[in-house]
Amino acid sequence: MWSDPVDQGVGLVSSTIGAITRLIREQDLMPGDRLPSEATLARDLQVSRTVVREAFRSLAAMRIIELASGRRAAVAPIDHGAMSLIIEHGVHTDQISIQQIYDVRRTIESRIVTLAALRRNEGEAQAIRAEAAAMRAAIDDPPALMRHDLAFHMGLARASRNPVFALIMGAFQGITAQTWPVGWRSRTSAAAREAMIANHENIAAAVAEGDPERAAAAMSQHFDDSVRALISAGLT
Repeated sequence: MWSDPVDQGVGLVSSTIGAITRLIREQDLMPGDRLPSEATLARDLQVSRTVVREAFRSLAAMRIIELASGRRAAVAPIDHGAMSLIIEHGVHTDQISIQQIYDVRRTIESRIVTLAALRRNEGEAQAIRAEAAAMRAAIDDPPALMRHDLAFHMGLARASRNPVFALIMGAFQGITAQTWPVGWRSRTSAAAREAMIANHENIAAAVAEGDPERAAAAMSQHFDDSVRALISAGLT
């Protein structure tokens, strides 16, 4: 029987969290697999059920496990929620700047679009092009346009076939949704807004045609334009 008494020299909840994550690793538990009950863990770890319950809540907040009423805790699939909260907290407390976010996104998305051009299947290519077309159709409806823009970038991340990229891009979407309207409003001319849409169409076409160099160049142009728009709006 698995048994891992917690270190009494460390906070009980913190050490219980560590013990539970070790159990997940050592028993090769996969997403959806059930953890032992609160009572079993409390006995094996020599802590109270209250401590186990608090550890479960913390792990659920980090999206490591899932809790459901009347069912034992289960291992959660990877999720960008916790990372998204950290990024948004960093921005809103002036520990991270918007330009720093875009600098990281430029680096990551240049690699994403290169891989997407090399690895996408026909269905993924069509979905990316469909999001670009939906952006054009929604040019006079900024909220809808933003939704399709976010979906466009997530589609590229998925087409890269690297789940870490999709995880990171998902984590950026919360703060991107907050800054996107500012960048859009700063594009005051019809020509600037048309250029933004056309650039997404160029990226989609390059990915669909399997041209990684053209896709990366178009993505670089997209970030040049986006950063200029944010700076013009006074968002740094």
